[in-house]
Amino acid sequence: MFAKIEQIPLFVRKTNLRVMVTISEREETIGRAIVHAAFQVHKKLGPGLVERIYEVCLTHLLRSQGLSVARQVDVPITFDEMVFDEGLRLDLLVEGLVIVEIKAVELVNPVWQAQVLSHLKLTKLHLGYLINFNVVLAKDGIRRFVM
Repeated sequence: MFAKIEQIPLFVRKTNLRVMVTISEREETIGRAIVHAAFQVHKKLGPGLVERIYEVCLTHLLRSQGLSVARQVDVPITFDEMVFDEGLRLDLLVEGLVIVEIKAVELVNPVWQAQVLSHLKLTKLHLGYLINFNVVLAKDGIRRFVM
């Protein structure tokens, strides 16, 4: 049986170009689970805590749904035909398919958005989230990235 593939539009930087990115149904399901769990964590804990607390609670909820979640994953990078183990670190990697970067800050730095995009590029994954828990409304702290 084949997985259903959907076309998700992605706007590319400051242009009117639209790029159609293929995301599997599995990635979409994982993404929905991440967003739902983030809402639950935010509802129960509220803003104002340190990132690590949100990370462990989000991990717990996702694992309780049967998803595999790896925390603080070191990902080697290849540069100039050399592999560097000190490459990058992902806050969460869900099912080996979706990256989650967690923040608990007053203002989101645009560099963190670029960081998620770089992580997607370097890992060759397609879906990532930047979740800032230090907001009044959870929906204002969740950014989705498709590459």
